Amino acid sequence: MPSAPDRADAAIAAWRGLVRVQGAVRRELDARLQSATGMSLWDYTVLRTLSAAPKRRMRMTDLARATDYTPSGLTRLVGRLEAASLVQRTPCPDDGRGWVANLTADGQRAFLRARRTHLAGVAELFAGRCSDEELEMITELWERLLPGCTT
Repeated sequence: MPSAPDRADAAIAAWRGLVRVQGAVRRELDARLQSATGMSLWDYTVLRTLSAAPKRRMRMTDLARATDYTPSGLTRLVGRLEAASLVQRTPCPDDGRGWVANLTADGQRAFLRARRTHLAGVAELFAGRCSDEELEMITELWERLLPGCTT
């Protein structure tokens, strides 16, 4: 068993690696999406999340939580997507104070076009560099750290 200082050094090295790899892959995916579709990785994330939601709609607060975005930042981002006719906001039927983001037909088509670029980038930059066993191990680790995060 490693000594406490050795374990701390290993923990910091693992943490730094996670942060650096995640940042580098996100930046490259964003650049590829921007180049291929004019869409940012955050735009894609919102469209993907709405595409997977029941009836392709979510309350804005739930969408912010699901995309790990701040509520105020999400409001601005969804405003841009709405201006591009990819998302439509409507008052929440259950709560007059809240809003619901609805993926439009144009938004679904834009998501499906961008998905090809995103999946190819994930395959090249991440999954293609790991064995099936490593991917399974990484997924199990993420689930241990944050249950439900990989679904």
